[in-house]
This record gives sequence, C-alpha cells and structure tokens, in this order.
Amino acid sequence: MNKKNISIIVVVALVAIVGLFFLTTYNSLVSKEEACSQQWSKVESQYQRRMDLIPNLVSTVKGYAKHEEETLLKVIEARNNATQVKIDANNATQEQMAQFQQSQDALSSALKGLNVVIERYPDLKANQNFLQLQSQLEGTENRIAVERQRYADMVNDYNTSIRRFPRNIAASCLGFEKKAYFEAQKGADVAPQVEF
Repeated sequence: MNKKNISIIVVVALVAIVGLFFLTTYNSLVSKEEACSQQWSKVESQYQRRMDLIPNLVSTVKGYAKHEEETLLKVIEARNNATQVKIDANNATQEQMAQFQQSQDALSSALKGLNVVIERYPDLKANQNFLQLQSQLEGTENRIAVERQRYADMVNDYNTSIRRFPRNIAASCLGFEKKAYFEAQKGADVAPQVEF
C-alpha cells in the first residue's frame, strides 16, 4: 500500500468514527429528551387529577358553607386560571415554567383558604364524601411532588448529558437545548414561623 491509500483509509476511518459518535449521541439524547417529555406528561396528569377533584370538593363544601361563597369562588377562579397555562415540555423556557408554577401556587393558596373554611364546620369534617375527597386531594398533592421530583431528575440527567464534553459539541450541532427546571417559590428558603 502506498501513502495515498493509507491516508484515504485513515480519513474514511475518522469520518466513520465521528459519524458513529454523532449517531450514538443523537440517539441517546433523543431518548433522554423523550423521557423528559414523558415525565412532564405524568406531572401534568397529576395536576389534572387535582383539577378534576376540586369541583367535587367545592360542591361538598358549598352544601355546608353557603355563606363562604367568596372563598369558594377564589378556588374555582384559581382552578380555571391554572388550567389556562399550558407548557410544551420540548420547548419549555424558565419563564414558562415560572408562569405555570405561579398559577399552580395560586391554586394551592386558594385551597389553603378553603381548608380554613373547612375548619369552621365540624359537621363537614365528619362527612364521608368530604373526607374521601380530602384524602384523594392530599394523595394527589403527594403524587405531584413525586412526579415533579422525577421530572427534575430526568431534566438533570438530560441537561448534564448535553453539557458534558465531547457530547456538548454534538448536542450543539444537532440542536439540543437545555430544559427548564421547576424553581422553588420565592421565600421558600426561609422557614415559616409558627406561634402558639
């Protein structure tokens, strides 16, 4: 073999290696990106479950607390506002995630107001339908927390993958971008003061 043939073989081998690297990197990142999207749909599913429980909870409370209309309307309004905010997991920005979180926080705040109303009505707290709905809502809140954590873990894995060398070169060339995380509410780092 002459030097020209060896050079061609080396170039072809290098091109094949680089091509194989890009191919495997692309497939790996697509899998991670799809896992993030799938996990985001699980987060949304749990938020939807909460949205579906709220009208039943409000109806049950309404029967006992007819003069608490303002609180009930706040819960319904917050629920309606929260359903308006939609996010595409593949193109979510930090601002969109913040807007989504803000609408969910407003709903959580309205539900806390509803819980204050509930404390005023001992008969309501003994109602089996109410107790079952409240239990389902509490379980749903826990499920939301679990699914959000899983989403955060998957986003972390994906974001780490696209930033590590040499994958970052391929990820940049192939158009993979960093995904947004959920962020804690402002003031969440300060412990609440409890006074008795």
